[in-house]
Amino acid sequence: MSCRFRQAPSDQAFVSRIVIAGGGLAGGLAALALARRRPEVELLVIDQGADFGGNHTWSFFDTDIPPDTRWVLDGIDAVRWTDHEIRFPRRRRTIPIGYNSIRSAALDAALKGSLRPAQYRLGTEIAGFGPTEVQLANGETIAADAVIDARGPGPMPGQQLGWQKFVGRLYRFPTPHKVARPIIMDATVPQHDGYRFVYYLPMSATQVLIEDTYYSAGAALDRDALRQRLEQAAAALGAGEPAVEDEEHGVLPVVMGGDFDALWPNSDPIPRLGLRGGFFHPTTSYSLPDAAANAAWLAAQTDYSAAALTTGLRARGAKMWRERGFYRLLNRMLFRAAEPDQSYRVLEHFYRLPPGPIARFYAGRLTAFDKLRVLTGKPPVPIGRALSAIFREAA
Repeated sequence: MSCRFRQAPSDQAFVSRIVIAGGGLAGGLAALALARRRPEVELLVIDQGADFGGNHTWSFFDTDIPPDTRWVLDGIDAVRWTDHEIRFPRRRRTIPIGYNSIRSAALDAALKGSLRPAQYRLGTEIAGFGPTEVQLANGETIAADAVIDARGPGPMPGQQLGWQKFVGRLYRFPTPHKVARPIIMDATVPQHDGYRFVYYLPMSATQVLIEDTYYSAGAALDRDALRQRLEQAAAALGAGEPAVEDEEHGVLPVVMGGDFDALWPNSDPIPRLGLRGGFFHPTTSYSLPDAAANAAWLAAQTDYSAAALTTGLRARGAKMWRERGFYRLLNRMLFRAAEPDQSYRVLEHFYRLPPGPIARFYAGRLTAFDKLRVLTGKPPVPIGRALSAIFREAA
C-alpha cells in the first residue's frame, strides 16, 4: 500500500511535501518552524512514541540563541532563571547568564497545538526510508519531495568517542527546597567513573530535577547505582522525604576527534537533523541551539527537494565540525590528560574566566583570544599528558 500527500489544485503553485522521520527535539522544532513560517508546505511528522519528544529535559543559556532565531521557541513553555551556579572543590561561582529549560511535555503540547492531526502520526514504526519515501512497518509507503532523518543518535563510525551519561529524577518535596537557581555543575561530590557532577534545576518551590552525570570512557550506565546517589542528593537538601514524579536517563556521545565524512558520508542522499547529523555541542552535548538554528534555516528555504536539503544541511554540519575543532581538543584533555578522578580540574580551570568567554564557549562562538585564555594559566593537568592529548586528533 502506498500513498502521497494530497495534490494541490491545478490553479495553485506546486506544493512541496516533506516528511520528518522523528518527532524529538530537532524534528519537532523543524516542524513548528515550517508550520508557522511556511504553511503552504505539506508536512508530515512520524514518530514511534505515543507523544512528541520522548522523556527529556533540554536546556540552553540565554546567549546560546541569537535574537533572530528566538521565534522558533515561541509558544513552548520554558522555565527561565536569571543566573546559574557552578561548584568545584576550589571554585564556586554564581554566573550572571540566564538559563532555560524545556521539558518534553512542553514540546509535545506546542506541536499538538500547532499542527493539524493530519500533519503527524504518533505510535508509528518506520521500517525504512529513502530520500523521497518512507516505508512503515504496517506495509504502507509514503512518498514525498524530501524525507528528513531526525531520529536521534545513530552509529558514529570513524570517531573517537567518550560518553556523557546520566540519570535524572524530578522530585517533589513536602516543604520548599531552597535551591535558588540552577546548579549546572556540582563537582564537589565524590568522583566515580570519570568526571562526575550533580545537576540541579529548581522547577518550582517544591520541585527539583536532579541529575547525576558522568563523563566516562565507557557507555555502560548503572541506573540503580545512580538512583541511589540521587536519593542521597535529594535527602541532603533537607526538605523532607520527596516523591519521584518522573525519571529520565541518557547516554550521549562526546566527540574527541574523528572525521565528519565518516559521520555523514557525502554519498548519503538523505537530509539529516539533530544528533544524527552531528548537530550538538561537542563538549556539553547540548543540542537545542543547533536544532533551533536548523529549524529557522529550514523555514527560509525555497527548494525543498531532497537533494537541496541534503546539500544545505550537510554543508551546515561540515562547517560546524570545522569550527568546533577546539572543543574536541578540550574533550581530549578532559578524558585523557588527567586521571579520571582528577578530570574535574579541566572544567574548574575553565570557570576562572569572566562571563563573556563562558557564554561564547557554550554558544560555540569562542574567539581566537578566548581559546588562548582557555589554555593559558596554571595547567590543571600534567603538561606532558595535556600536550599528548591535544595532538591525538583522529586522522
